Amino acid sequence: MSAAALAPVIAIPSKRRIGEIAPPDRVDDDAYLGQFIPLHYHGQLLTDEPRLRAFQETIDRLVPEGSHVVELGAGTGVLSFFASKRARKVSCIERIPHVAAAARALIAINGASHKVRVFEGDARTFVPDEPADVVICDMLHAGLVRDKQIAVLEDFKARHEAHFGRAIPTIIPEATILAVQPIFQPFDFNGFFAPIPLFSPPGIGSGQTVELGSPEVYAIVEYARETPLDFVFDRLMTIDTAGTVNALRFVTKNVVGIFPETGRTCDWHMNYLSIPLAEPIHVSAGERIRVKFHYEAGCSMQSLGDGLSAQIWRRSQHG
Repeated sequence: MSAAALAPVIAIPSKRRIGEIAPPDRVDDDAYLGQFIPLHYHGQLLTDEPRLRAFQETIDRLVPEGSHVVELGAGTGVLSFFASKRARKVSCIERIPHVAAAARALIAINGASHKVRVFEGDARTFVPDEPADVVICDMLHAGLVRDKQIAVLEDFKARHEAHFGRAIPTIIPEATILAVQPIFQPFDFNGFFAPIPLFSPPGIGSGQTVELGSPEVYAIVEYARETPLDFVFDRLMTIDTAGTVNALRFVTKNVVGIFPETGRTCDWHMNYLSIPLAEPIHVSAGERIRVKFHYEAGCSMQSLGDGLSAQIWRRSQHG
């Protein structure tokens, strides 16, 4: 399971005074920034073998010999280490001081300090001392919530082009595909009812989870192009299996690398994210439901959940 899936919401002090309570109808998304992830969560990413394998293969194939690589969000520095095998120079930036210090130490232990330099600072304002041939950014989370993948990359691309007069040739990962699926998700835990966001490994059923309809793609994010800052979904979804829709499952597939010469891609499927609905609905096979949501990239999971709705669609009610 990825660190993003395991990490609890980390409260970061906002501009409110201590003891002041935010209005109940407002979610302070700035207090849920995914960039604030301590070292022990980054350590969990090292045990995510599908992730590491996908990034390592892609870096081996797409990083040119003698190039300059920039990594936004160093974590433990493992991706910069992979890049150092081929690059002339790697510049990586990490916001949290103790994580940046650990990355420097780990890069040194692995004998790559002569190529990799770890900067401490905010990736959203970082400008390297020379143009980047490749940018690596793994600020990824299921549904592209919490972590600031899109905002950080969009800001960096704009600064890079303004400063150096050219676009970035290669960005890793290359794309993210987002889909949503109606499901029945058990929320009973030894008699304790808790409808809260849940994660489960991709491709594996979680307990008695029932897939009531097929996943539908709602966004394909290509990082080399201009990327969306928010996602809007308002569609009719067909129910394949009778049951109760009490949650929506968010499916996230990262296309880490595209290899045209072999006609294949290197993919990393993130953990499924199941968000409970406020009102479960009973459905029959063949019925359609209207599913709606609208959320900003990088927002909190609470914001995502607050904007979900699903209801039976009846032709007589809609003309």
